[in-house]
Amino acid sequence: MSNSPVTPRSLLVPGLALALAGSLALTATQASAQDSGKREAAAPPARQQAGGLAKQATATGYGGAVSSVDPTATRVGLKVLKQGGNAVDAAVATAAALGVTEPYSAGIGGGGYFVYYNAKKQKVSTIDGRETAPAAMKGDAFIDKATGKPYNFTPELVTSGVSVGVPGTLATWDRAMRKWGTLDLAGAMKPARKVARKGFRVDDTFRSQTLDNKVRFDAFTSTRELYLPGGDAPAVDSVFKNKALARTYAIIARKGIKAFYNGKLSGEIVKAVTAPPKTSTTKLPVPVGSMTRADLKNYKAIPQKPSKVGYRGYDVYGMAPSSSGGSTVGEALNILEQYDVGSMSDADALHRYLEASALAFADRGKYLGDPRFVDVPLDNLLSDTFAKERACSIDPAKALTKPVAAGDVAAYDGVCTPAAAQNGAVDTDTENISTTNLTVTDKDGNVVEYTLTIEQTGGSGIVVPHRGFLLNNELTDFSTVYVAADPNRIQPGKRPRSSMSPTIILKDRKPFLALGSPGGSTIITTVLQMIFNRIDRDMTVQEAIAAPRATQRNTANVTAEPAFITAYDALLKPLGHKLVPAGDAFTSAAEIGAATAIEFGRKGKVTAVAEPVRRGGGAAGVVSKRRR
Repeated sequence: MSNSPVTPRSLLVPGLALALAGSLALTATQASAQDSGKREAAAPPARQQAGGLAKQATATGYGGAVSSVDPTATRVGLKVLKQGGNAVDAAVATAAALGVTEPYSAGIGGGGYFVYYNAKKQKVSTIDGRETAPAAMKGDAFIDKATGKPYNFTPELVTSGVSVGVPGTLATWDRAMRKWGTLDLAGAMKPARKVARKGFRVDDTFRSQTLDNKVRFDAFTSTRELYLPGGDAPAVDSVFKNKALARTYAIIARKGIKAFYNGKLSGEIVKAVTAPPKTSTTKLPVPVGSMTRADLKNYKAIPQKPSKVGYRGYDVYGMAPSSSGGSTVGEALNILEQYDVGSMSDADALHRYLEASALAFADRGKYLGDPRFVDVPLDNLLSDTFAKERACSIDPAKALTKPVAAGDVAAYDGVCTPAAAQNGAVDTDTENISTTNLTVTDKDGNVVEYTLTIEQTGGSGIVVPHRGFLLNNELTDFSTVYVAADPNRIQPGKRPRSSMSPTIILKDRKPFLALGSPGGSTIITTVLQMIFNRIDRDMTVQEAIAAPRATQRNTANVTAEPAFITAYDALLKPLGHKLVPAGDAFTSAAEIGAATAIEFGRKGKVTAVAEPVRRGGGAAGVVSKRRR
């Protein structure tokens, strides 16, 4: 691709200044003061979590940084950095803490994707820690044998043992720590054990997510006991303790991950999947799974090469399949690079952003799956020539009729020809929005971008009895009905297609920006739009994250946040884009994503940023506000 950066043009966002107002730097010193119940007298007001912990969206400084959705987890990561740990140590410590404070989004019962930049080697590496289907899982596993029809997705399939994949999170942590960390896994998990044992303050988000899942959680004795004591969710500002999880973390600290994958815990996980601890009062059917101890014993977190594209002089690294994130973000960027979007009007630039995303999603649906089972034409999908030919489809004056057809990776030459009939198939999307993301860097310039999940808000709803963690329902990311030509069809041992898109962007082999987000398939468009905002539209990284979002995933309508509709509907409607409000089926929240990012400046200065508002706002912090 071209190495000549396009002259950017500022994209004005209504209400952006208000959304960013009050963002403060959370330093390690402030975090320590807050942990002991103190408040700095000179600090201006900030968003508060119950218990007085400030959620501060922007932090600028030196010596390392952490950004996550949760102030307790961010504080844990900062403490590890301050005590001399590196980015990998702090990332695993932060993730383990999120397993305590954000248990409905992530935890050791799930999986994810880990992207690491080694500053000394100037190299990006990744770990695929995605969950796998059990060896005995059949292609018709999501078909109700009594009716011959697919289970209803909600609530039957999502609340089940059959939707539970073999967890990959612990294997990911262990591989990352052994290869790149300076602590051992027990040392990295120690702060989270303390949080689980002593408890954390419940905020509005934790309580509301619990209540949103009340029917599902009430279906299992173990889950009801932990999260619905006395029949109600924990009260806001109460202290929630998870001593069972603290004990589980302690077992893993003593015995290593073999206790989870090949010990007593593995048998307890299998029992929870194959004979879920149902309550006598639930009316949910809870289909059972087929996982065995051998599935856990045989699980491996896989090291693999990242995806890579060049974009306007930057190198963009992401997750290769089994994730579709790196390829789809990369292809869309390659298509966008055919245009000087930085010099365009808002309407023309956003039109091309939406159309590039739709085209890339069409190719995602046809070609992307687990490469150990599917021949994924990754090099073709990320080819500049292929992108040039795909860009030929975009009409500058009119939106394409959706769904658009996938491109032909077997025959392309970059030459524009008359557009083919648009008869593409809709990429059925069952990937849930509830995931979490964290971004970490250390004093040496190493970087971790990590997205982890248990899929649904609350995963499968099944807490492993006496162990304090929820199991995932990631296998719902497979296509419900088995079709032989579908690259995302169910197969034993296969990883379901994911949209997780942890991304690290380099400039001259050094970090420029690391970013990622939760949000199901909207993860791809959230990461894409933030890169577009930052590089092409002259926004700061804070503005790029706060800006209102829209997602076009090869569907008839564009799903958008209300602020985006207010700002741009009148500009985009004449081009044929129909904007409809975003909404989560469980919470009706009209939000897309909950990103974290770190941008790298001169002489070691970093800017860590989390969401200022979405999902209650995130928490960014730096080790020191001043260069040492």
